Amino acid sequence: MADPVFYDLCVHCAPDGKSTQEEMAAMAKHLGFAGIGMTNHSNSDPVAKVGSEAGIEIFRGVELVASNPSKLHGLVGKFRHKADVLAVHGGDEGINRAAVENPNVDVLLHPGTPKNSGLNHVLAKSASDNNVAIAFDMASLITLRGGRRVHALSHFRENLMLARKYDVPFLLTNNASFCYELRAPHEMMALATLFGMERDEAKSALSETPAEIISRSRRGHNFICEGVEIVEGVASENEGDLE
Repeated sequence: MADPVFYDLCVHCAPDGKSTQEEMAAMAKHLGFAGIGMTNHSNSDPVAKVGSEAGIEIFRGVELVASNPSKLHGLVGKFRHKADVLAVHGGDEGINRAAVENPNVDVLLHPGTPKNSGLNHVLAKSASDNNVAIAFDMASLITLRGGRRVHALSHFRENLMLARKYDVPFLLTNNASFCYELRAPHEMMALATLFGMERDEAKSALSETPAEIISRSRRGHNFICEGVEIVEGVASENEGDLE
């Protein structure tokens, strides 16, 4: 059986973070990732360079930050065709709902609100219907302490149960903004067990799910479904007979 190919689709580089794109790429490669998504915030300068860097593939992403659902939908329209990975910074009930109800969104990050985990049965069903992945931020498990860490673990556990029930895709991410904040895939999988994620689930969250997101975004606007795609500018052999 082939070894899994790991991706982290939600990391930040300068000016959004402390490390350059080259530094983030080199560290990610060293840790065993095959690709990373540079998802700087929408109110930061975009990442210009994509492709291969130091033997690792770099994907152009953006983390949308909006004050209300209307502005979020505007940002989705602005960035969807420019990004391989379109993520939404959640944490507000209205933003979370707008994100999971929009099939043009790839990932919902930081869904937790001051009151709860940020998801419920209705939102989880919408995320499943629209193929919007839920991200589990491993950095929060490393940096938080005391009661805040306990709450984060509880919220992750709740969201994982909802994701399982409604077949919602989910990701693991370092959400790193500094190259030394990156953790290797096996470390991330170990951390995920703290809130009940099975090893096979964690492996898929770092390999199969991000690979599907990249594949979907690169199919283009002419993709309808598997095996069906609109082909433009190709004349039919019998076109002359129809005139």
